[in-house]
Amino acid sequence: MNYNFLSKVSLFMIALTMLITSCRRKKLEEVVEVPLPAKEEKLIIGQPDDVKASDGAFSLTKLNFQYNELEPNIGILTMENHYSKHYLTYTNNLNKLISDDANLTDLSIEDILKKLDLNNADLRNNAGGYYNHTFFFDGLKPKSEGKPKDTLAVAINKDFGSFEVFKNQFIDAAEKQFGSGWAWLILDKTGKLQVISTPNQDNPLMPKQIVQGIPLLNLDVWEHAYYLDYQYKRKRYIENFFKVINWKKVSDRYEEALSSK
Repeated sequence: MNYNFLSKVSLFMIALTMLITSCRRKKLEEVVEVPLPAKEEKLIIGQPDDVKASDGAFSLTKLNFQYNELEPNIGILTMENHYSKHYLTYTNNLNKLISDDANLTDLSIEDILKKLDLNNADLRNNAGGYYNHTFFFDGLKPKSEGKPKDTLAVAINKDFGSFEVFKNQFIDAAEKQFGSGWAWLILDKTGKLQVISTPNQDNPLMPKQIVQGIPLLNLDVWEHAYYLDYQYKRKRYIENFFKVINWKKVSDRYEEALSSK
């Protein structure tokens, strides 16, 4: 047996094995390696006062807080997108629709909604979207009073039994609204407080609603209103909403609703 030949073969096999192992290791490293970005991207958040609707009948409601002041209950990115993208789009679309229809020119948003032809999908969605968002943003504040006082507190106790019962009913209505929509506290036509929900951009002022009435408080449960902060956990968003309700504003709405009856 030629031991010199066998030694050379053995050395060759060892070298080949090491080469294959090295290549495999190198190939694996190349597969899992992820290049780092060339530079860090900086996210720029604007100011709510800088957002302006197109010229027309309606303008954006002015926020009484900065985008970050509702955190951690509603995040800065959610507020910036909600106000400067979604709300702005509804407002601009509504102004365009009004400019094309002389019958709408001198009407308030409430009158547009009350006289609405529900088959007019563009007006229904954009007038509803404008009103609902205006009402929603006006009802927020960074540090909530926790619960209403005075006349509204008495009415809630009378019609629901307690504030906690009302709160649980509101959370339940908002959580169970399938898909996109809104939860509402309203004063119905009999003068009683009720909790209801509406789909899409419908609201209690529109014709042919299951329950019509004067809105006092609303909550947006479209995904754009909470998904960046809560993902699929809608109930947590609804519960935390109670930490940013402007109960003074809601109480003022209730007093105004009573005086209009």
